[in-house]
Formats: sequence, C-alpha cells, structure tokens
Amino acid sequence: MSLISVNNLTFHYEGSFDEIFEDVSFQIDTNWKLGFTARNGRGKTTFLKLLMGEYEYRGSISCNESFDYFPFEIRDRERSFLEIIEELYPEYELWKVCKELSLLQAEEEILYRPFYTLSNGEQTKAMLAVLFSQESRFLLIDEPTNHLDVRGRKSIREYLKQKKGFILVSHDRDLLDECVDHILVINKTDIEVYKGNFSTWWEEKKRRDNWEREENERLKKDIKRLKESARVKEEWADNIESRKIGKKAYEEVKRKGISTKGRRAYIGEKTRRMEKRRKNLENREERAIEEKSKLLKNLETAEDLKLFPLRHYKDVSVSLSDVCIYYGQEDGSQKNLGTVSFDIRNGECVVLCGKNGCGKSSILKAVIQAAEEKEGMVPGESLSMTEPICYTGTITTAGGLKISYVPQDTSHLRGSLIDYAEQYHLNLSSFLMLLRKLDLEREQFEKNLEEYSGGQKKKVLIAKSLSEQAHLYIWDESLNFIDVFSRMQIEELLTKYRPTMLLVEHDTAFVEKVGSKIIEM
Repeated sequence: MSLISVNNLTFHYEGSFDEIFEDVSFQIDTNWKLGFTARNGRGKTTFLKLLMGEYEYRGSISCNESFDYFPFEIRDRERSFLEIIEELYPEYELWKVCKELSLLQAEEEILYRPFYTLSNGEQTKAMLAVLFSQESRFLLIDEPTNHLDVRGRKSIREYLKQKKGFILVSHDRDLLDECVDHILVINKTDIEVYKGNFSTWWEEKKRRDNWEREENERLKKDIKRLKESARVKEEWADNIESRKIGKKAYEEVKRKGISTKGRRAYIGEKTRRMEKRRKNLENREERAIEEKSKLLKNLETAEDLKLFPLRHYKDVSVSLSDVCIYYGQEDGSQKNLGTVSFDIRNGECVVLCGKNGCGKSSILKAVIQAAEEKEGMVPGESLSMTEPICYTGTITTAGGLKISYVPQDTSHLRGSLIDYAEQYHLNLSSFLMLLRKLDLEREQFEKNLEEYSGGQKKKVLIAKSLSEQAHLYIWDESLNFIDVFSRMQIEELLTKYRPTMLLVEHDTAFVEKVGSKIIEM
C-alpha cells in the first residue's frame, strides 16, 4: 500500500487571480479504485496535470508511485500504434499488451494499423491496454467513455471493474457506480474523499445538504429571536440606566420594601444583571451566526431551467423511410450503412442508438439538410458542411420546421460570449442567465471561448439551443464532458417541457429518463 498525500495545495494559472485550489489537503490510497467528479471548470483535469508535474504549485504532493495519464498525446497519427508505443514506452512487453487487449475484447490487429484508422473505441482500448500493462504505475484516467457507444462503454466498464490503482474522471453515473470504491469530489470550498461508489456519495450528499438547509433555517430563526430579545433587553437596561431613580424604579423598590438608601444599589445591581444577560445573548447570537456561516458552503445549486418549445401544426414533423447513409471510399467503392425508418411526432424524444460509425450523426445532419432543402436553402448550409450527406430513401419534413441543433464538435467556438450571442441573434441577458444556471461563474463570461473547458464549451452550445424557440431540437452527444449535476438538471428540464427531440446520446441513465422512442441502428 502507498499513499498520495496532498498538503496545503494552492494553484492558479499564470496570469489569472482565480485560485483553482486553495490550501487543500487530503490523502488517497494507490490501491483504491477512485472515482473523481466535480462541476465543470472546478479543476479535475488540472489536478491530474499537477500530479503529472506539468504545473508549478504551492504546497506539497508526495507519492512513491509513478503516474501515467490517459489519453496520452499521439503526435504522428499516421504511424501504427505499435510504433507509437515503442517510442513512448520502450520497456513495454508485447504479450502483456495483448493480454490486456483480450480483456478489453479488442483484436491484436489494431496494434498494427495506423492510429488514425482506429475508431474512438479502439483508440481508447489500445491506450488503456498499454497503460495497464505497465507495472507499478498509478493511472490517471480522464473521461475514457466520451464519444463511445453503449457497447464500447460497457466493455470499458467491465474491464475497469477488474482493475485497481487508478483515478477515474468521469460523469458517467453507471461507470462510477460499477468501477470505483471511493469518490474524490471537488466541492466549492474544499476537496473531500468518500468511501463507496457514486450512488453512495450522492445519497450522502443529498442527506447532508437537506440537513444543512434545515439547520440553516433553524439558525436563521434563532438569530432573529436572539436579536429581538437583545433589543428589548437593551432598551430596558438603557431606560433604567438613564433614570436611576425614575418613577417606575421608585414604585418597584417601594413595592419590594427596599429603603431609600438601598434603592440606588438595587437598581445598579439590576442593571448589571441586565447587562450580563445582554452579553450572554450577544455571545449566543455570535455562536449561532458562526455555526450558520459553516453551513451551505458546499451546497450545489441547480436552478430550474426553462424552455419554450414550439408545437408544429402537423403531428409528424419528420418521417424517414428506408433511409441508408452512404459515402465513397478511397478505392472508389461505396460504403452503405444500415437502413432506418421512423417518425418523429410532437412531444416525442427519439434517441438513436448503435455502435460508433453506424451513421447516427449523419442521420441527424441528413434531417437538417432535408429541412433546409425544403425551405429553399442550400442543403447543409447551417452545418458548414463542404459536401452534403448522401443517402437513399426518403426524408420528409414538415413545412416551416424550425430546428435547433447542438453538434458534437466545439472547435468552432471562438471569441467572446457577446460576439457569439450576436452571431446567432440570441438575447444576451437570457443567454447569460442560462449559463449562470448551468454553473458558469460571471468571471468566466469575460474570457474567450477558447479558454473554456470541454464541459463549459458544451454548456455554451446547450444554452444557445435552450435560448432558441424551435419545433425540433436535434442534439448530437450533447452531454459529453457535462458534469453530473448539470445532466440531472437537463433531465428535469426535458421531462418537464417535453420538447420534440432527436438525440444521439450514450448516457444510459439520461436516455432512460428522457427517451420516449429508441431507434437501434
């Protein structure tokens, strides 16, 4: 057993005054299967990079283990994967890599293919096989299931269940439930370690948050009561002090049979006791305020999102009949993907499922292309496609169909949020309010979009879509990189407003919650 000890860690990026970590301390065991989760932009990937020694920081990080990071950088994607690992990991043993590939249900032949020809799932499996074949290495695994289909996610999940000695950054609830035995979470004000899987931590967090809310309300009432009591007592004491031998005091001491000589002493003693009681009240109030200040610091708020979808006058807005995507290959031949038929009705959420490369994203683009063509636009113009999607079969779209689209890719995001809102004719105030509800800090609004994390960029695309009134919302793997809190927030939005949607999504929990029709491809 070996420990990773983090003591008084403080870090901010050069040129920024915002602390990513401030004086945090904790310990983790290198035998653990550690899940790592937090809101987007809190510093999960940054922390992994700190462990790798890529940034300077204050405080200390001590560990006897060596670290490896997934995904590692591939500079020359034209080379075979075997050539790449021979350069990056010259001490590797081929038989160990092949053994890990077998556990991942991957063929050995992927080692001999150029890296660029490997699918997302094959790339992930090849990298993990190499990293886990190394002995005495603690792995830092950063979101391995992004862009993977359901089958690919399952194979990664089954593989990691057999392993230990890693940190797994993920927003996939199923993965974090089945593959980890501890959770590391970056809160608003600190970092905490919990024993158990994601669901264990989530239930504990909800219980603690509810207790803190109730305790906060109780202390608010206590403070109000103590302040009122202190005010009344203070007025009484001040009144007595200013009228040492006033009418009321005279009547009181006379009633009690106190001599004239003792009246002043009596009133003085009464005042002193009142002052002491007032001090006690003040101390109790201060303690209550101090207790209250310790609450709610790590409460994650997720305000309700709003959406105003349009309802098309036609019940069926889109109909696909025997649609088959095809594209040309380098040798001049034509590759046909599977044939699919389905309708999209008002209020339905249609989810396309299938392995990577089966044409799900192309179907989404083909629907948009068909709608644009019907309205007399250049097919694919809004998608910035150099060539239209080729398909056989029929795609019929309702006239005047307004579509809001969230693409997979975020590389086009450039410049400021203000420029972005102007480019797409968005109401800036509403757009920024949606981003705040999705947990982007106001300070983030001042930065260029290129500086945003992967999850924050996705939130920009989702906020844009939610700002648009549309008959049909088409989202292509919109949840990649999005944190769990925001996923649940979006789930609640879609189940409440029931917009008409066409989705490609591999988050099983999300699909089960919002999907009304599943199309297998």
